[in-house]
Amino acid sequence: MDTIVQDETSHGAAPEGRIRGVRKLKFSFPIEQGAHWNKKRPEFSQIVNAASLAMPYLEPYLIRTMAKARPLVDDPALVKELNGYVAQETTHYRQHKMFNDTVAACGYESVAPFEDVLKRDYANFGEKRSLKFNMAYAEGFESMALAIGHMLVEDREHLFGDADPAVSSLVLWHFVEEIEHKEATFDVFHAIGGGYFWRIYGLLFATAHIMYRIGQGYRALLKEDGLWRNWHSRWQLAKDLGRIFRILTPKMLRILKPSYHPSKVADPDWVKAWWDLYGAHPVTMGEQLGKLDTTRLEEPEPALIAA
Repeated sequence: MDTIVQDETSHGAAPEGRIRGVRKLKFSFPIEQGAHWNKKRPEFSQIVNAASLAMPYLEPYLIRTMAKARPLVDDPALVKELNGYVAQETTHYRQHKMFNDTVAACGYESVAPFEDVLKRDYANFGEKRSLKFNMAYAEGFESMALAIGHMLVEDREHLFGDADPAVSSLVLWHFVEEIEHKEATFDVFHAIGGGYFWRIYGLLFATAHIMYRIGQGYRALLKEDGLWRNWHSRWQLAKDLGRIFRILTPKMLRILKPSYHPSKVADPDWVKAWWDLYGAHPVTMGEQLGKLDTTRLEEPEPALIAA
């Protein structure tokens, strides 16, 4: 898969513009911990695991779509933003693939068939649908990802408190960078002639599609856990989803406004603090550079585990 999405920005210096750079964070995911990386919230763990399983198929699709749009973009500054987006997304899906391999190694038989479905979905979109559709999907997904990123950061202590630092850091780092490159697909979409109707269609289609697939994924994982028919677990799942959507829905609704632009969505202070924290350390710190102390998520700035 890597050969499909290689890009000259994938290993380069920090691009100019809003995207500060391409962070080469590294995480390790020991199989001994199992798939329930948040022991207090196994249901939420499997929701996140199902979403992670989509990333090695979704994100290369987004990268290919943006690569097809690149020749149609005349603004050199926007091309640099596009290249920075591609480089960050390349790093994301590679890290998710490492984590997903650990989940599969825990013995879940549903992982491979679920990945096959996702692979077919995004291959079909890329091969059979127009660039306008695919850019609308890309922008719809990224608008949703921006809203999810704000939700995760806002509720980080509840969702990730005391959980495995590596997986928690992978997820939060991913969405910190989703917030960072929030304008890229929006501006490219409009640069190639996208309008309000296609933007909203892409938002609704992408949201419905990926949430449906993630739902299939976590149901399959929970069934293999023996938790799907456990009423206590089902009640906890319902509470988790209810809490997520209670926070997420207002953030999604603002995307529907004709005047919406992601630049109008203020970056959370915690996210900006993580950007600054990253910039204050040498790149050679590797894994420790991005590993959060999940016992201190209530603090207004991210606390990293000491190297």
